[in-house]
Amino acid sequence: MLSISAKLWHMRRSEDIFRLEVADRLHSAAIHLLRYARRRDVIARQGPARLSALSVLVFGGPMALGQLAAAEQVKAPTMSRVVAGLKRSGLAKIEIDSKDARRIQVTATASGERLLQQARTRRVRLLAKTLSGLSELEMKTLLRAAVLMERALRQARKNE
Repeated sequence: MLSISAKLWHMRRSEDIFRLEVADRLHSAAIHLLRYARRRDVIARQGPARLSALSVLVFGGPMALGQLAAAEQVKAPTMSRVVAGLKRSGLAKIEIDSKDARRIQVTATASGERLLQQARTRRVRLLAKTLSGLSELEMKTLLRAAVLMERALRQARKNE
């Protein structure tokens, strides 16, 4: 017969395994969902790296090149090339920091914001169409799951 502590250990182990299984399924579904939705991004005529950086600028506001690189998890030279492309396309503007000429501030232009919003609308509409075969109960379940994921992410970021 197992002791109470051994039973608790097995219960915790089962919970950990279940949590890992859920995390694995969510990870896989999220990647496939984003890849599927990204098909619409070709209409924007900008690569994924540019659209991703532009998204950070539109939703996060103007920021230094280093901050943008950190947000996108790339090195500054890589982000410099991405930002240069955004600038050439008229989607972002670069301003020199008034206190430190070595630092630059990157801001999305009105054209950049418009392009990103259009791309987002196309992806969301595609996803909505993808979900059209689900029942109302299934849709409510997905909505609840989205709320839970947002909450878990906020908590994880707060604990960093």
